[in-house]
Amino acid sequence: MLKRSKRYIESKKIFDNKKKYGVKEAVKLLKTFKSAKFEESVEIAMKLGIDPKQSDQLVRGSVSLPKGIGKSLKVIVFAGGEQAAIAKKAGADEVGAEELVKKVEGGWLDFDVAIATSEMMKLVGKLGRVLGPQGKMPSPKSGTVTDDIGTAVKEFKAGKIEYRTDPGGNVHAIVGKVAFREEDLEENITMFVKHIINSRPASAKGIFLQKIAISSTMSPGILLEV
Repeated sequence: MLKRSKRYIESKKIFDNKKKYGVKEAVKLLKTFKSAKFEESVEIAMKLGIDPKQSDQLVRGSVSLPKGIGKSLKVIVFAGGEQAAIAKKAGADEVGAEELVKKVEGGWLDFDVAIATSEMMKLVGKLGRVLGPQGKMPSPKSGTVTDDIGTAVKEFKAGKIEYRTDPGGNVHAIVGKVAFREEDLEENITMFVKHIINSRPASAKGIFLQKIAISSTMSPGILLEV
């Protein structure tokens, strides 16, 4: 049985965990929870009405939230020649071609986002077994396979986030920090929910948004009105 901290238990007493709250009220509640000893992120979890076994119903992509997520992501780029120079100038943490592929193939995963030029995918493709389970495999759908390398690096360094449905049909994402202003968290959450709604697969049947909850890194989840 999972043992919860005293702080978690105290936070759970503040609200009704079966009630669904509006975004504004939920954010206000979240910020009343006793904080941890580190800067907590605010996370959103969404249960979608899809069949995750059907490839045409998977939801995957990337989005830049209006207020960012409060951290700079570590970005690597698979590129060569002029594109490599552009990536470095844009702020990529590490850039390379065959040598970078070998480094990752050897188990190095100390980065948040991997971006690749379309030309490099013939080399990067073999990293699927390493990067796939980590959710870090470059993909055109998430904007991480592109020839506009400069823009992609700048956007992800600024906090553009990737998301993808898990085997249970859920989407998880960071939408800011607890220290953000309430208005900024509300704006990020609202935009992310709208973005997911607009990403509904054409083949998905029935109710698409089934359950939404927000939480901080160490807090219980607060259900949102769908």
